[in-house]
Amino acid sequence: MYLEIANVKKSYGQDGSYIQVLKGVNTCVERGQMCVIQGTSGSGKSTLLNCIGGLDTMDSGSVKVDGTEIFGMKNNELSDYRRDNLGFIFQFYNLVPNLTVRENIQVCEYLTDSPLDMDDLLEVLGLTEHQDKFPAQLSGGQQQRCAIARALIKNPKLLLCDEPTGALDSATSKDILMLLEKINEKYNTTMLIVTHNNSIKNMVHKVIYLKDGLVKKEYINECRIPASELEDL
Repeated sequence: MYLEIANVKKSYGQDGSYIQVLKGVNTCVERGQMCVIQGTSGSGKSTLLNCIGGLDTMDSGSVKVDGTEIFGMKNNELSDYRRDNLGFIFQFYNLVPNLTVRENIQVCEYLTDSPLDMDDLLEVLGLTEHQDKFPAQLSGGQQQRCAIARALIKNPKLLLCDEPTGALDSATSKDILMLLEKINEKYNTTMLIVTHNNSIKNMVHKVIYLKDGLVKKEYINECRIPASELEDL
């Protein structure tokens, strides 16, 4: 099993402001799977993603990525873990405004000794003709493509996506999901996608529902629908 999550607990605050967000999450994801994490606001979706990504520290429990335990890692070890294993895609693109598309991607390319081929990645993501533009010259969908390319250039083993289509219209959302599907097939990248969009669950391999800080339900999607056929995005 590529990703193993066991009894993960996470809380914030203390005394009157104390809140336990994750109350003992248990789940797992196989290598190469696309997995959606769903749940209402406050269910712990983003907190779980941040714990897996080493952006938040767990109170207790275990997260193993490819056999490596991240609970208890020191800050420098977590930095190495993120650099060597992870790519992040967020709802907000966080592009550097005074760098071109190509230069924004190169920022992460320099973090690895074995990056993907830049020109191939630009072509896959439909950015070749936009590579010398600045973020302000791009549409929202093009900016998200750039953010995806920046995350992928390191050839991460695990891609963490927090509401990757949340700021996009329906047509652009479908384009981005088709790209993620294509990337999964081409590079066998394991993906965790946090989303409120109920249609996205139909295109992935596995669905995990969180409720009140626990896994309420999870299942393998036996009848996946291609992203191009999704409705009501």
